[in-house]
Amino acid sequence: MTHLRKLMLEELERRNYSQSTVRAYVRTIEDFARYFKRAPDQLGPEQIREYQAYLFRERKLAPNTVNQEHAVERSGSRIDEQGHLMTLYATGLQRAELARLKISDIDSERMVIHVKDGKGRKDRDVMLSPKLLEELRAFWRGLRRRPKVWLFPGNRWNTGETPIDTKVIWHACRQAAKRAGLGLEIHPHTLRHCFATHLLEAGADLRTIQILLGHRDLEETTIYLHLSKLHLSATASPWMR
Repeated sequence: MTHLRKLMLEELERRNYSQSTVRAYVRTIEDFARYFKRAPDQLGPEQIREYQAYLFRERKLAPNTVNQEHAVERSGSRIDEQGHLMTLYATGLQRAELARLKISDIDSERMVIHVKDGKGRKDRDVMLSPKLLEELRAFWRGLRRRPKVWLFPGNRWNTGETPIDTKVIWHACRQAAKRAGLGLEIHPHTLRHCFATHLLEAGADLRTIQILLGHRDLEETTIYLHLSKLHLSATASPWMR
């Protein structure tokens, strides 16, 4: 069994798909690769579009079937998206900060992530939750080639010698929102807003959130008071004390 096939089967199992669905996914990937006589990780968007045209033109498949095939072909790249987006939400990082994270920035002993030369050209630490650490380790184990420097290497299968491009993070966020059926404009900074707002609603003070976000001025952070209606409604009036 190839590493790529093993990775795909593990991901399908993690999503709790039925055996019949798993077999259908594997068969579709095999057909896709056989059509071009190349390994799936060597195929990209151009080949997907060409294969879709072939399915419509030659095999006369219905649009719903072709869409399903297209979703299966892209499933490999979705494996990578989860680690990127979960890290954004769990840390409140900007996408440029996320892209430049190095393996050495993950401090599992202190349970913090070191953000170097971040917002405002300053270094800072953010929390590393046990759940995020577990996901990052799973992401690491699933890589075809273990990176030496960057936590999220570039290239389609995270095998590059340079960090991931920030545009990839942006597109991954938009695609995830689309698949979730969200009609709103969702982008990486939205996850940063959610991180701060949910911290505030959980009882964190503005000064702590300011430090975690890397804001130079506390005034930048006060926007989350307006975003958090729950926090506002939960604050008792001095008249009631």
